[in-house]
Amino acid sequence: MTLSHEWFSTLIVAPVLAPMMGAVLTLIMGRYPRFQRVVTVAAITVAFVASCLLLYLTNRDGTYALHVGGWDSKGGDLGPLGITLVADQLSALMLVVSTAVLLCVMLYAVGQGIRDGTTEQPVSIFLPTYLLLCTGVCNAFLAGDLFNLYVSFEVLLAASFVLLTLGASADRVRAGVSYVMVSMVSSLIFLAGIAFAYAATGTLNLAEMAVRLEDVPDGTKGALYAVLLVAFGIKAAVFPLSTWLPDSYPTAPAPVTAVFAGLLTKVGVYAIIRAHTLLFPGGAMDRVLLVAGLLTMLVGIFGAIAQSDIKRLLSFTLVSHIGYMIFGIALSTEFGLSGAIYYVAHHILVQTTLFLVVGLIERQAGSASLRRLGGLAASPLLAALFLIPALNLGGIPPFSGFIGKVALIEAGVQEGSVLAWILVAGSVVTSLLTLYVVARVWTKAFWRPRADAPDGEMADAGPAALLEGSADVSFDDRADVGRMPIGMVVPTIAMVAAGLVLTLWAGPFFEFTESAAADLIDSSIYLDAVLGAGGPR
Repeated sequence: MTLSHEWFSTLIVAPVLAPMMGAVLTLIMGRYPRFQRVVTVAAITVAFVASCLLLYLTNRDGTYALHVGGWDSKGGDLGPLGITLVADQLSALMLVVSTAVLLCVMLYAVGQGIRDGTTEQPVSIFLPTYLLLCTGVCNAFLAGDLFNLYVSFEVLLAASFVLLTLGASADRVRAGVSYVMVSMVSSLIFLAGIAFAYAATGTLNLAEMAVRLEDVPDGTKGALYAVLLVAFGIKAAVFPLSTWLPDSYPTAPAPVTAVFAGLLTKVGVYAIIRAHTLLFPGGAMDRVLLVAGLLTMLVGIFGAIAQSDIKRLLSFTLVSHIGYMIFGIALSTEFGLSGAIYYVAHHILVQTTLFLVVGLIERQAGSASLRRLGGLAASPLLAALFLIPALNLGGIPPFSGFIGKVALIEAGVQEGSVLAWILVAGSVVTSLLTLYVVARVWTKAFWRPRADAPDGEMADAGPAALLEGSADVSFDDRADVGRMPIGMVVPTIAMVAAGLVLTLWAGPFFEFTESAAADLIDSSIYLDAVLGAGGPR
């Protein structure tokens, strides 16, 4: 059974078109918050269902390509014209995980009742901007040409700035400006890379470019890859291009920080995977990526150890665990790439969940600072919601974090080079230090009595003292300290369950990631789908 062209066209554009149209509708109907919520849920649900169907179809039939607007897929000397959307196993998996996370975080945000500067006026701009962010994420995973990928990054940048600065507090505006400046630098470098790529190959279509790069001198290819790696490395927060992240994410509201931490860096990782396997196969930059992966792991986790605020601590662990993904990519083997894909999916779910739990901690205790927290184990539900993803992040068996790390370590051992063995040792050290970091949060925030916390009396004093005495309190309305709205708890439970599903079905999921990795290594499958008839290959 194969899809007709009409059904396939509808299916592959749905993850992009549904949230885009939803953003337009919710912006127009800004005075009707209930309508906004219904449209937002419907739009992201449509994107999620379409992504699930794409995952099933790509796993069954292979790679799909759609040339939007009916352009001839065989453009002669010019290559394919117009916008090309490509769905393979990797992009479909990223779509499913991303839209599931976006849906849960949106429900969490609605439950939290995000406010824009005052406690009386609801945020009419939040949901349209959130849907725009969803559009950019989905379009990035389906983009079949460099310029469309660039447009996706710019859509993400515009939406991210609005979401980071919700409430317009001084800390948020400062962090938002820093984030935009760094992102602008990344965009300019990416735009330069696009210009260089077009000058070298005469096309921006990824499949056509992959073919033409075979005739480009090695020095030119290496320079072009280096430019694109810098641009993508900033997005992915790969050391030394990661210093912006811990200062940008923690100031935003909990749901914004959660979706940023879970998804935005993974868009950069996805771009690195696509460039490394499709455009520049052969391992020319493997050593550079291995060194960058090792430094990303170690610098990130050492930074986390030094933090006393849970949001900043988790932001540093986010940077650290990007190193695991870069490690798997840089091995340039099917097993290493499979482990990296598995770890990407695992990390999206677990990191997002932990930031959502931090939002619950703030609601329950009025702060995210370890200097003020204690006694949270008195809430068994909150304790369980933190402990499960924390152990998962730390790599305790049998959780998915342990499975993913073991796969990457085994891939490094199989590769066998000295540098790979150093990365294996670095991975083990990073995992142990991650466990130490989350155990430290557990002992201080949950086991320790609040009276023993250095600044515990400030948290006990209530909202007024918190707002007067702290610059690191990240959301403004503290009138509901001590309560966890059911609308926040249920999506968090769903995210914890999703992480457990990845553990319970690790075997079938690894079979899928191995198949996806095999398709990435054999780039002829992608090329045939895009440059051939455009159907499944």
